[in-house]
Amino acid sequence: MDTAAPPERPRARTPEAVAPAPQSYAPKRSPATSCTDEISQVEPLGLAVTYWGVGGADAEPSHDVAIRFTGSRVEVEGHASTEKVGFDRTLVVKSRPAAGGRFAATTRIQGIASGEWEVSARRIDGGADSSERQQNSVLTARTALLTYGPAVRVWSWPALVAAGAVVALIVQGFLLSRMDANVAAAVAISALSCVLGYIGAKVWYLILHRRPISTFIRAGACIQGFLLVSLGTLVIGGALGGMDVGAVLDATTPGLFLGMAIGRPGCFLAGCCSGRPTRSRWGLFSSDRTLATRRIPVQLYEAAAALLIAGVALAAVLQVDLPVGGLVFLGSIAAYTLVRQGLFLFRVDAHTRRGRLTVSLICCAVLIGVLAASQVLS
Repeated sequence: MDTAAPPERPRARTPEAVAPAPQSYAPKRSPATSCTDEISQVEPLGLAVTYWGVGGADAEPSHDVAIRFTGSRVEVEGHASTEKVGFDRTLVVKSRPAAGGRFAATTRIQGIASGEWEVSARRIDGGADSSERQQNSVLTARTALLTYGPAVRVWSWPALVAAGAVVALIVQGFLLSRMDANVAAAVAISALSCVLGYIGAKVWYLILHRRPISTFIRAGACIQGFLLVSLGTLVIGGALGGMDVGAVLDATTPGLFLGMAIGRPGCFLAGCCSGRPTRSRWGLFSSDRTLATRRIPVQLYEAAAALLIAGVALAAVLQVDLPVGGLVFLGSIAAYTLVRQGLFLFRVDAHTRRGRLTVSLICCAVLIGVLAASQVLS
């Protein structure tokens, strides 16, 4: 007997392949495990690539150093269009570092993709032997706020300057409390003058270096602008408040220079106002944020001078019965300015000789006048 074939089971439909939805690429970041890790991932990211070398064998620096820095991101599968995954930059350091001294030349790369980078630094001016001519390394991108070369601790500057300002206000308040003065009002005016002085210091920097106002936040700061604006604010505020301006300035002077003695080493650590490269044993390894080598530590010399002036001013305010208010202030400012003119000779950015001579003569005249007035009026 014929039997019917069993009905054929319907075949399961194979679903049509669906193309995955396009996804935008975001660079992978390592998970942050601490506050420091969080800060290190703040954009824009960057690298500080350094070439280490040794100065020549002759007695004096003779020519420029040219270094080519190249780099590429490790294992890039895709990248956002706004991020760099490679760079090629040539750095020229004016005047070779002091003979026989070890140096580090650094270039900063910003706005790059996260992750590890293979970088290379090659000296192309022919001034190095084959063993040190090219240097390769692997670096990890981190926030550009922290990417600096050797011997640069950029955050030490605001920390020490702020500490110096606090100490200056404390010393000023102590000395004013020994006088018949409104301590609270004077200290409040001084605190305001510090804030305005900081703005004045940055504006002075912009004018001196001919920078646009759009670079105000990133610009440096000059002590001349700070002193001019802060002391001007103190004088005007004291006069409007009915204070003895001369006595207030004298009471402010020891704290002012003690604060400068505390803050000035921040310039040394942060790599600004740098001294000239030197072979002297008195030189210290420091940087101008591009070239780290043995330099004359002019910032520390200036801090020592400020400390000495603060001590003399404090002794004068406490021990000497001054006939006229303001003599301690004028003498201290003149002495400090005179010291700075001498130290400019040892700085990389030495000012004009004619300007230094003129200012030095004026300071000497002021010092002589202060000494004469203190003798005649006493």
